[in-house]
Formats: sequence, structure tokens, C-alpha cells
Amino acid sequence: MAFAHAAVQIRFFCRARRSSHFQEEDADLTIQCEVSVIQEPHVSETKPVSAIQEPPSDLSEHLRRLLVEREGSDVTFKVQGEAFQAHKIVLAMRSPVFKAKFYGSDNNEKSVGCAAIDDMQPAVFRNLLHFIYTDLLLYEQADDLATDSRQEMIRHLLVAADQYGVKRLKSVCEDVLCRSLSVGNVATTLSFADEHALCILKQACIEFITASNKIDDVVASKGYEHLKRTRPSVLVEVLEKSSKLHKV
Repeated sequence: MAFAHAAVQIRFFCRARRSSHFQEEDADLTIQCEVSVIQEPHVSETKPVSAIQEPPSDLSEHLRRLLVEREGSDVTFKVQGEAFQAHKIVLAMRSPVFKAKFYGSDNNEKSVGCAAIDDMQPAVFRNLLHFIYTDLLLYEQADDLATDSRQEMIRHLLVAADQYGVKRLKSVCEDVLCRSLSVGNVATTLSFADEHALCILKQACIEFITASNKIDDVVASKGYEHLKRTRPSVLVEVLEKSSKLHKV
């Protein structure tokens, strides 16, 4: 009879043979075993192969060059006398309004190579095109955020983004305005936010005014009179929140 378990094998004699053979003789019993030990393979630690350094994406730079160099452009915009050449397919890819304008079924502008835009400043349209092509603002310097001209440009650009359905640009502009609030511009920004239903920006303005303890300075700013005259209900919101905070 044989007993086997894993790599160990032990052989036994049957009872009959053991009785007849070993009881009659004064002999020693020798058991012979074969034991096999199997170990897991040992793999020494290996160093990872150095990967190739992946270069940063340059897609936006190539698209910027496409806009600047105007190669292959198939549409020209006339904005208050200034001409801007662009590519319909790029505009349609980024803006549902441009897509409907150039490729929609209910329009006659599929083959039009020139379009007039009368409700926007050339500088604003230039910024709009730049963002559509590169996903970046033309001016990214943080030092410029608080300047009046910068603020005005961002506000106009936000309106343009909303007009043409460029949602990401609208969010970027709203974020810039939130981060650049000051005593001098918060009243103007609050009026703008309420006019264009910008809830996040509006809330940021109200919190800035009520938490800064500088309401007197805000009242003395140029934008306050405009806010009081055109958006009295918003001013009531500010005063009510300020009153609640002071009670607490």
C-alpha cells in the first residue's frame, strides 16, 4: 500500500507480510523514504525600465498658429470695420451657435464666406476667437486681474461666451471676476452678476461685502450709485444679510 501527499511518498507493507516475516526473525526494520521538497521560484527584484519622457501637449499651440496664420480659413468676420479670418469647422466644434450658423439645416449661410458682427467690440471678439482655438484667455497674468480695463474686458467676454454658447469660457470669466473682487469694483460686479443671472458670482459679491466690514467704502464707490438705482432688490439682499451677521 502506498500513501502519497504532495511531494512525500511513504510505502507500507501489508499486515500479513509484516506478521509472517518480521515476527519470525529478530531483525531490524528499516524504512526508506524519498522526500521531494518543491519551493516557489525566487525572482530577484528588478528595476523598472526607464520610460520615455512624454512631451507636453502642443495641440493648443498648433491651433493658435492656425488662427494667427489663417491658413485654410474659410470665413471672414467683419467686427466694427475690423476683419477676422477663421475656420468654420473649428468654430462649429466649440460653439453650438456657430455650428447652427454654418452647418444647420435651417440656414442659408453654409457657403457664406463673410459674416458681420455688429454687437461686439473687436477686442472682445479677438479674445473669443483665441479661447475657442486654444482654450486659454489671451491675458493670463494675475497682476492684471484687478485693473478696470481688465474687469471690463472679462465682463464683455463673459457676455460673448454666453451669446455663443461657449460654456467653459463663461465659467472661466465668472471665476476670474470672483477672484478679483475689491472694494472698488464689487458693487459694479454685483450689478452685472444680477443682470446676467450669475448665481455664483452674485453670491461671492454679497459675501465679500458683508464679510469685509467695509460697507462704508463700498457705498462710497462709483458702482454703488448704479447698483442702488438699477438693482435695488439686490441691495436689500446685501443689507439683510449684513444685518443678520451683525446680530450673530
